[in-house]
Amino acid sequence: MISSKGIRQFHRWLSVPFTAAVVLNLIVMGRGDIAMWIGLGTLVPLILLMVTGLYMFALPYASRWRARRVGG
Repeated sequence: MISSKGIRQFHRWLSVPFTAAVVLNLIVMGRGDIAMWIGLGTLVPLILLMVTGLYMFALPYASRWRARRVGG
């Protein structure tokens, strides 16, 4: 199982290529001619950021649920 520390680190480092992809997308849009792969290239890290972010958001609730389940 992947530790939550590893997920947090992955989430942080994933923000770097996402930011670069957004900047690249804005630069290309400013030139007027945009390729489809540039626009879609930002979606890959964005989806991964969403998944890891939702995981980290739900983690405290899941631990409370597990504690109640074991204790009760």
